[in-house]
Amino acid sequence: MAAPGTLLLRPVTFVTGNAKKLEEVRAILGNSVPFKSLKLDLPELQGEPEEISKEKARLAAKQVNGPVIVEDTCLCFNALNGLPGPYIKWFLQKIGHEGLNNILKAYEDKSAYAMCVFSLALGPNVEPVTFVGKTQGLIVPPRGPGDFGWDPVFQPDGYQQTYAEMPKEEKNKISHRFKALDMVKSHFATAGYTFQQDPSD
Repeated sequence: MAAPGTLLLRPVTFVTGNAKKLEEVRAILGNSVPFKSLKLDLPELQGEPEEISKEKARLAAKQVNGPVIVEDTCLCFNALNGLPGPYIKWFLQKIGHEGLNNILKAYEDKSAYAMCVFSLALGPNVEPVTFVGKTQGLIVPPRGPGDFGWDPVFQPDGYQQTYAEMPKEEKNKISHRFKALDMVKSHFATAGYTFQQDPSD
């Protein structure tokens, strides 16, 4: 029998259609949080990263009718007061790695930070909880494999390699995604959730 106040949940649904992102999340979380993945078509929202993430979690929880976790990733240029931020996906699609460098040609400041925002909604009527991880770094000419977003142009502080050049295990110890997921793990470890088997599994 569950202790009073303990929430009984199905495994959390991690909403993503990005195989590389899912691979990283699985590697970082391991078995610490039971989850399954699902691709959903959610609207591309505008606003501040945490509010975007929370609203996506609300919408996803309604579609799934259960607990969900969503992730939004930002690449923020300090010279541009945090832009492209949550719109980095569209910038990258339109102008590529070289274009991201060209944006900063007019500025001495090439510093940036990678930010990851996870939002957990335990159900369609529960206010989402948000976890934010940041890694500081520099925008550099692209180096390394170009198969995962903007990793080739982001060099984290204290390293001579871009995210794309780093071994996966190394990146997963220092990345913005790792830092946010570390908070997710801590939340689940202390919240006392008990998970029920999803009847649809």
